Amino acid sequence: MFIKFFLEEFSAEEALKHLLPKILTDDVSYEFHTFQGRDEMLIELPKRLKGEQWIPNDWRIIVLIDEDRRDCHELKAYLEKVAHEAGFVTKSSADLNEDFQVVNRIAIEELEAWFFGDVEALHMAYPKISRNLHTKAKYRNPDAITGGTYEVLDRLLRQNNYYRKGERIHKPTVVQNIARYMEPNRNKSKSFQVFVEGLKACVGKDELIN
Repeated sequence: MFIKFFLEEFSAEEALKHLLPKILTDDVSYEFHTFQGRDEMLIELPKRLKGEQWIPNDWRIIVLIDEDRRDCHELKAYLEKVAHEAGFVTKSSADLNEDFQVVNRIAIEELEAWFFGDVEALHMAYPKISRNLHTKAKYRNPDAITGGTYEVLDRLLRQNNYYRKGERIHKPTVVQNIARYMEPNRNKSKSFQVFVEGLKACVGKDELIN
């Protein structure tokens, strides 16, 4: 089995580099095509998918993009439309027992919600952040954190003196630091769980570690 991931940005690639080996067996290979941000992805994705029309039967494509405070249903509808116009059957549109080639997934509202879904990993990467963070009302539902999950994480790191005022946070480094400690089975983010379910649907149980 081979999976090609279309990703919005480099940070998503860094996260998956750490997460996928904890989910998939060595029999599953994969590669990433990473865009330079959301706008480029939405513009270039139709052309990229059309270039993948003749993939073998044991290949799958997973598209992952941030909701980023947009209408989730409209975004999903657009991704489905692009896949269908490229000639693919998607997981969401496939009939029962029908093969599909493309899985569209949305991180709600941003990739950082997945980090708040695993507070233990967040604490292990940055010990000044409480491992009981998830007990506070604001953080109880990772996908419902308001104000932008990236901005909230940025503020949390600064409040705990990991970055000084005015100092630029290198997002890929933060992603690497947290993702290496993440355990898929304990993640409380619903959008992360849906992503993993789509991944499992692609490969079947024999290619899963858990």
